[in-house]
Amino acid sequence: MAEMDVDALHHHFRSILQSVPDAMVVINDAGIVTAVSKAAETLFGYEADQLLGRNVSILMSPTDKSQHDGYISRYLRTGERQIIGIGRTVTARRADGSLFPIDLKIGEAKIGDHYLFTAFMRDLTEQRRNETRMKALQAELVHFSRLSSVGTMASALAHELNQPLTVVTNYLEAARDLLDAPDEETMKMVQEALGEAAKQSVRAGQIVRKLRDYVSRGEVEKRPTDLVPLLGDAVALVQTEMSAASGAISVSVAESTPHVMIDPIQIQQVVINIVRNAIEAVAPQVEPKIDIRATIGGNGMVLVSIEDNGPGIDREVSEHLFRPLASSKSTGMGLGLSICRTIVEAHGGTIEAMPAGDAGTRFAFTLEPVETEA
Repeated sequence: MAEMDVDALHHHFRSILQSVPDAMVVINDAGIVTAVSKAAETLFGYEADQLLGRNVSILMSPTDKSQHDGYISRYLRTGERQIIGIGRTVTARRADGSLFPIDLKIGEAKIGDHYLFTAFMRDLTEQRRNETRMKALQAELVHFSRLSSVGTMASALAHELNQPLTVVTNYLEAARDLLDAPDEETMKMVQEALGEAAKQSVRAGQIVRKLRDYVSRGEVEKRPTDLVPLLGDAVALVQTEMSAASGAISVSVAESTPHVMIDPIQIQQVVINIVRNAIEAVAPQVEPKIDIRATIGGNGMVLVSIEDNGPGIDREVSEHLFRPLASSKSTGMGLGLSICRTIVEAHGGTIEAMPAGDAGTRFAFTLEPVETEA
């Protein structure tokens, strides 16, 4: 009877492998493939016999391939989870060598003294293509909207500043002419003219300050947002623009991470700006790597970190990196990170940059989680 039960279980397991809609690959604690679903054969372009008994790294991008066995050994040694139980977007490799994005989820089972790991994978290629197309259209609309806003503000600023600056000019010219024949009476008039010019200069400064405050604070339209698609979309947009980003970026959002209350477009711009800088930083590296992670921080805020393995930054540089016109790049204007700080702070969060390990840079910013009803 027991033997019949085992045969029935094997038959049932084979039927699952044939019918499960998502690609499924089972490996042991040595990283060796022990079972492959029909959907996985179709997705990767391999026959099951070509995968069984081989290391699963054959299905990975070069970056993940070199580190995979280390992930397993580290987990078995420390219990520290890098991927298991955490939804993650990674880059996979087909039989023909082409790379493509997948949504990866991994489960574990302990049988005696050994572990089995089951990976469920879903191809994100078409989804990303559609999202990228929509984001490109949206980006164009946002771009034109911003150009229109900038033009409107510039026109308003020119109009508002024209009057006080004209008055300043007139008073200064009058004072200059009066100094041609200085006497006690004309000197009093010069003093009055310079005093009025100073008042109008202060007024011009107040106009600029008022506009700056408006631009800095803006109108943030917050709504509950899931970071998983937001970060994935940001990476897809950057990869569309910068081919060097292919296979170098990983995104990880812990399952315990709540939705955040943000303006999605603004926060996505923060991520895109930082990731672009990171891509430029890691370009000279043999194995460029950029890790984007989202977790719940110790203060209850959601923490988003973007870490690269580039040449890194000095602690002194990181302290003023977010100031306007401060830049670590010879070709940069130093406005991008200043705007990032403005956006994050307008959302009630903080942002900082710091050296990461022996080399590399880590940017980290916090966001407010969505409040849940008790």
